[in-house]
Amino acid sequence: MTRYITVAIHTFDRALALRSLLESEGIEVVLQNVNLTDPAIASGVRVRILETDLPLALRVIENADVFSSADIARCEETHSIIVPTDFSEHSLKAAIVAGKLAASHGASLRLLHSFIDPYVGANMQLSDKLTYEIADNDTRERLEAEAATSMQKFASRLAALMKDEGAMPVKYSTKIVEGVPEDAIVEYGKVNPPLLVVMGTRGVERKERELIGSVSAEVLDAGRFAVLTIPEPYQPQNVHTPRRVLFFCNLNQTDMLALDGFARLLKPADGVEICVVHATQRRRFYRPTAADSAASLLSYCRQHYPAWTFSSADNAGTDADAVRAMHAENPFDLIVVPNRRKSMFGRVFNPGLANTMLFHADIPMLVIPV
Repeated sequence: MTRYITVAIHTFDRALALRSLLESEGIEVVLQNVNLTDPAIASGVRVRILETDLPLALRVIENADVFSSADIARCEETHSIIVPTDFSEHSLKAAIVAGKLAASHGASLRLLHSFIDPYVGANMQLSDKLTYEIADNDTRERLEAEAATSMQKFASRLAALMKDEGAMPVKYSTKIVEGVPEDAIVEYGKVNPPLLVVMGTRGVERKERELIGSVSAEVLDAGRFAVLTIPEPYQPQNVHTPRRVLFFCNLNQTDMLALDGFARLLKPADGVEICVVHATQRRRFYRPTAADSAASLLSYCRQHYPAWTFSSADNAGTDADAVRAMHAENPFDLIVVPNRRKSMFGRVFNPGLANTMLFHADIPMLVIPV
C-alpha cells in the first residue's frame, strides 16, 4: 500500500515553489498545513509525496539552488547525454554506449571536443597586458577548423557503427570549445546540465602511468553530474544493459539516491543481480550498528526493486585487489559508486572510492553525485 510522507516543511510560497519543481520531475505532491487545529495560523506547510518517489525527490531537494528560478528553467531545457571525445577508439566506444542510452531515454547526443591554442598556453604571462597578433588568430582558426573536420568524420563513423549494430538513430549535435579538456567538460555541464556524461578511459596500465592529470578523474571530482566511464579494453555491447552489478553503499540516505540514479539512467531489465558492498575504507570508523544498517538497506532494496536480486559481500573489502578478486570469481558488468564532493586537499591526500576504482579496475563504472 502506497502512503504519503513529508519531505519538507516550508513557508507557503516556498512550498509552492518546491511543489512546482517536484511536479516538473513527475512527482505527485500534496500540500498540507502544519497546524491542522487552526489552519488560519501560518505555522508552515508540509510538502508530502508518495514514499515510492522519495529517492528522486531527495535528489531534487538536496540541490543547493532548488529555489533559484533561473536554474529551474535551465534544467528543464536539457535532456541530453554528453560524450567528450578526442576522436580516439576508446571515445568511440563510449559514444556507441551513449547513443544506445540516448535512444532508450528519447534524449539527444552531444559530442564535445576541446582544443588548446599552444601559443596562448605556452606564452601566457601574469601581467596586465596580453599581446595578440594576427598570426595567433590564424593558428587558433586553423586548430578549430581541423577539430571541426575531425568531429564530422567522428560523427559519421559513429552513425555508421550504430546502424550496423541495429541501434535506433538518435539526434546529435557537436560542440567544439577552446580550453583544458576537464575544465571544458565541467563548465559545459554547468551551463547545459546533462542527463549523463559518458567518457571513454584508458586501460589500467596506461592510467597508472598517466596518474597525474587524468581528465576522467578531474571530471569525477569537479562535476556534479552522473558519469559513466567505459574502459578502453572493455567491449561495450552490454554496458547499457548490465546483468551483474557491484554497488558500493555508504549505509545512509545517499544509497537511495545512487540506486535510484542507477535505475533511472540505465533502466536495468528484470533479473539483474546486485551485490552490495559497504564502502568503508577505515575499519576504526566501523559502527556497531553497521550490520543492522546493511540489513535495513537490503530490505529496502528488495521491497522497492522486487524484480532485481540483491546480495551482500560484508567482508569483501573495497580496495582494488579485493574488487579484482571478486570480478575474477564472478565477473561484473558494472560498478556503481556514490560520489560525494571533496575539498581540493581531500582529493589530493584522500582520494575517493570512485577515483580508486577508475585507476585500478578495467570495469565500466557509473558514478552518481550525492
